[in-house]
Amino acid sequence: MTQAADALAKKRFFALAAMRLMGAIFIIAGFILIRGAWAIAGQPTDRWIGVAVVLAGVFDFAVMPKILARRWRSPKAP
Repeated sequence: MTQAADALAKKRFFALAAMRLMGAIFIIAGFILIRGAWAIAGQPTDRWIGVAVVLAGVFDFAVMPKILARRWRSPKAP
């Protein structure tokens, strides 16, 4: 690998790791909202907000890294 390709690979790796970390944080924050430990708009609304945050976190944690990895994949050599 060239030095530029190595630097690009490191940036992409850290982007994927940061995406998964933020997804995990969203999931934890969503479960805290569902449990009722944080109050934003009142209990019935907080649960729905928590569900939305958990779903966004699952998408960020599980789906987005795969989409980005597929997009950044090197083309196959003939």
